[in-house]
Amino acid sequence: MIKSWLRQHVLSSQQGSLPGVFAVACAIGLSTVGFWNPLEQVGYRILFWVREYTNVMPNPGWDDDIAVIAIDEASLSEYGRFPWPRVRYVELLNLLEFSQPAAIGLDILFVESTAADRALGTAIANNGNVILAFGNDSMGNDLTLAPDIAQAVEGFALLGHVHHTPDSDGISRQILFYAGNVPSLSIATLDMYQSVLRDTLSSDQPQLDTVAQQTAQTLRTLPDNGWVNWPGRISDSDEQSSPNRLSVYSYVDVLDGTVDISVFQNKIVLVGVTAAGIDPVRSPLNIDPPIAGVYLHAAMIDNLLNDRLLKRSPQWMTIMVWAGVGLVVNLVLNGRTSKQRLAIALCLPPTWIGISLIGFANHYWLPIAAPIGIIAMTFAGVQLREQRDKEQLMDLFAMHVAPETASLIWQRRKELLIDGFLEPQELTATVLFMDIRGFTSVAETLSSKDLVNWLNHYFEVMTDCIMVHGGVVDKYIGDAIMAVFGAPFPRLHHAEIAHDAAAAIHCAIEMHQRLQLLNQEFAANGQPTIRFGIGIHTGTVIAGSVGNRQRVNYSVFGDTVNIASRVEALTKELPPDIHFRLLMTEQTLSYVKDQFIVHPFQQTYLRGRQTETIVYQLESTLNEHPTKIAYRFESV
Repeated sequence: MIKSWLRQHVLSSQQGSLPGVFAVACAIGLSTVGFWNPLEQVGYRILFWVREYTNVMPNPGWDDDIAVIAIDEASLSEYGRFPWPRVRYVELLNLLEFSQPAAIGLDILFVESTAADRALGTAIANNGNVILAFGNDSMGNDLTLAPDIAQAVEGFALLGHVHHTPDSDGISRQILFYAGNVPSLSIATLDMYQSVLRDTLSSDQPQLDTVAQQTAQTLRTLPDNGWVNWPGRISDSDEQSSPNRLSVYSYVDVLDGTVDISVFQNKIVLVGVTAAGIDPVRSPLNIDPPIAGVYLHAAMIDNLLNDRLLKRSPQWMTIMVWAGVGLVVNLVLNGRTSKQRLAIALCLPPTWIGISLIGFANHYWLPIAAPIGIIAMTFAGVQLREQRDKEQLMDLFAMHVAPETASLIWQRRKELLIDGFLEPQELTATVLFMDIRGFTSVAETLSSKDLVNWLNHYFEVMTDCIMVHGGVVDKYIGDAIMAVFGAPFPRLHHAEIAHDAAAAIHCAIEMHQRLQLLNQEFAANGQPTIRFGIGIHTGTVIAGSVGNRQRVNYSVFGDTVNIASRVEALTKELPPDIHFRLLMTEQTLSYVKDQFIVHPFQQTYLRGRQTETIVYQLESTLNEHPTKIAYRFESV
C-alpha cells in the first residue's frame, strides 16, 4: 500500500527547490549579522594571491606612469629621523622642477609652522603641479596646512585627503573619493595630471591627449568610494626593472644624483614615508610586514588610470546571485545518487572559484564565501531531505517488501512515480493467494483483542516468508493474504518470470514449514491452530496506484488475480492429511516444471471463466526426490 505521501514527499524531493531556498534564506540571514564579511575578506586575499603567484590569470602589474619617491630607512639614516625640516622637501621639489613630472603628490602633512614654510610654499608654487595631503588627528579634527604654506600655494597646488579606514582584518580595501568637498589624494593627483597633460601637449606626444581625455572622463563618473584592485606586491628586494613592479626610488638616491631624474618626466610622482612603523597599511599581498600609505594612493591612481577599480554588485544583485546559485545547485543535485551528489558538490566550489577568478580578471569582485556556503547548505539540505524521504519510504515499503526490494524501488523511483503515483504498467507476474480455513469459527472463540494479536502474529510470520523470497504484499483481505512476485518492475525475459514463479512456490513451501512451528507455539499458549490453503497463478496483470490524493493504494489487477483467488478456493477440496495445501495452474507450472514434482488435481471451469483451467497439486521439489521426473499433464 503506497500512501499519498509519495506525491507529497518523494516527488517534491526530486523536483522541489526547498533545500536551495532554505540555503539562500540562511545566507541572507547570516549576512545581516555580518557572518560572511570575514570569510569574503579571506576570499579577497585569495583572489590576489592566485593572480600574483600563479599563471591562472593575467597580471597587469603597476602602471609605468606612476613612480614613488620613498622616505625609507636609508633616507632616514642619511638625513635623520622623521619628520624632516622643510628644506629637505624644497631640495626635492627644486630638483623635480627640471624633470617635469606631470603631477607630484606629497603624502606628508605640513601642519606645524616653521621658519622654512615660505621657502617650501615657493618651491611648490614654482612647480605648479603639487598636491598636498590633508588629514585629521586621532580625534577626527582636521589638520590644516601651516598658514604660510597655505598662503604661498594658493592657486598653485591642490589638496587631497588621505583618510582611509582599513577593514576588520587590517587590510585596506577601499578609499573614500571625497571627504566633504575635499577629494582624496589620488583623485586630486589625477585631476592635476590630466590638467597638466592637456596644457603641455606637444606634437610628438599625441598619446598624452588621449590619456588626459580618458582621465578626465574617469574623474567625472566616479562612485562615492573605490575598491582597491592592488596591482601587485611591494617588495624591497624587487629591482626597478622587474616587470609588473611599481617604480620605487629612495629619497636619498634621488637627491644625491644616483637616480636619473629624467625618469620622472610626465610621470605621476608620489612622495611618502615608507620606513617601517610610520604610516603602515596592509594590502592582501603585504600583510606582515605592512607597507606604507603612499602605496595605497599609488594603487588607487593605477586603478583610475586604467579603469580597473574593483566593481562590486549592489546588495539586491548579490542576493539574486545567491538565489541563482541555490536554485541551480538544488536542480543539479536532485535526482542523483549519493555518490554522484557528493562528487558534484565537491566540484561546485572550485567551479564557483573559477567563475570568481574570471570575474576578478575583468575587475569584478564576486562573492566567494557565501555562494560556497549556499552550495554546502543546499547539498546538506538535499542530502538530509532525501535521507528523511528514503527512511520514510523504506519504513513504508518495509511492511510490504524485503529491504533489498525496497532499496531497488528507491533507486529506480523515477521509473515508477508520476505526480506522486506509481505509474500503471502491464506486468507478467505470479500471484499468490492464501486464506485461513475455518477462520469464522476461530473468531467466535477469541476476544477481539486476542483475535487481532493472534492474526497479526500469523501475518507477521507469513509476510516474512513473502519478503524473504522477493515478493510484494499486495493486500490483507480479512484473514487472507495476496502477494505478488514480479512487481513493481516489469520482467522482460522468460528466465526472470520463471524465477518469480519458482520464488512464489518456494515461499509457499516455507509458509507450510513455518506454520508447523507457529502452530506448536499457538498450541502451547492455548490458542487455536491454523490451517490454510494457497493458490498460485502466473499471467498478465496491471499494476499501479488507485485511489485519490488523500488515499492511494498500490495493487495489481486483472484476470490473473481472479484465477489465483479461485485456485486458492479449490484447496478446500484437498484431503486433510496432504503435505502441501498448495495448488498451481498450468501456466505457473510451465515456468517451473523442471524444479517441482506435481500431480494433476483438476481440470475445471473456474467461476466466471469460459475456458477450462488445469490445476496441479505440489508433491515436492526435485531436490527432495532427485530420481523422480517433474511432468506436466495436458489433461486430467
